[in-house]
Amino acid sequence: MVEERFPATRMRRSRMQDFARQLTCEHRLSPADLIQPLFVAEGAQIGPVASMPGIQRHALEQLGAECRRVQALGVPAVALFPVLPPEAKDDSGSAALDPDGLVPRAIRAAKEAAPGLGIIVDIALDPFTDHGHDGVLRADGSVDNDATVELLTKQAILYARAGADVLAPSDMMDGRVGALRTALERDRRFDVLILSYAAKYASAFYGPFRDAVGSRTALIGDKRSYQMDPAGSDEAMREIALDLREGADWVMVKPGMPYLDIVRRAKAEFGVPVAAYQVSGEYAMLEAAAAQGAFDRRRIILETLTCFRRAGADMILSYHAAEAAAWLREEHSA
Repeated sequence: MVEERFPATRMRRSRMQDFARQLTCEHRLSPADLIQPLFVAEGAQIGPVASMPGIQRHALEQLGAECRRVQALGVPAVALFPVLPPEAKDDSGSAALDPDGLVPRAIRAAKEAAPGLGIIVDIALDPFTDHGHDGVLRADGSVDNDATVELLTKQAILYARAGADVLAPSDMMDGRVGALRTALERDRRFDVLILSYAAKYASAFYGPFRDAVGSRTALIGDKRSYQMDPAGSDEAMREIALDLREGADWVMVKPGMPYLDIVRRAKAEFGVPVAAYQVSGEYAMLEAAAAQGAFDRRRIILETLTCFRRAGADMILSYHAAEAAAWLREEHSA
């Protein structure tokens, strides 16, 4: 590296004018980097999420229009999350395996309304269980890993047959990626992508999401026996390596901003497509602070999303995705 000294080197020269800042920009954010999570619901569950201002639980009949809107803004994919009434949930999450359930119908509606839009669906049982956990519970209250993987495999094939482009196992069970990939191959679903929540932490940032899907009050205990300790970093690399070996195409780090070091390590060490999820708690914090006038809302949203790209994220799931995409298109056309 060339030795640089002042005054021969004045770093501010490249910052003084807008044209120079544009030419020397290291990382750019575009709508194509973003994924919009969407909640889909029926009946009394439709409506705003109180802890996530501006976010709606969409009726199935409205989902197609929302998908078209997102696609028109240049966002290439959406992630669908179901919201079921309490009476539709049970201890094994059996509604997850209903071929006429909310998720298969939502996949078909989205595909019909917005051809070419990528449809990502979670593979997990927590939206469907009455205890709020991502798997089947044993008598002692612990999650039965292998029994859960059997159900997840059936859920994955069901959603793939309904037309999902990307399956995103978010449960953190051991061996589930390999089981899903084997099942997809047997079903000749060779082109279905697996986006593994490979480094999903047992985080307090998920609270508003659990409000949105109705699992916060139902959750018995916590998820620390299967989600990762926030203090861990090397463990995340082991999880990612295992999931890639088992057949994951892309890997995810969740939550986002507090875990940018994990995003950076994942990209540097594996060189595969890395997703980061700017989760519900991050969204709620930004909205609450902006509402109090703490900072410029538009600027802080675009800054945080750009930071994901700088850290190495190839794709960013964010509840601000569609709004950010509109801003970016506006800036580009100015």
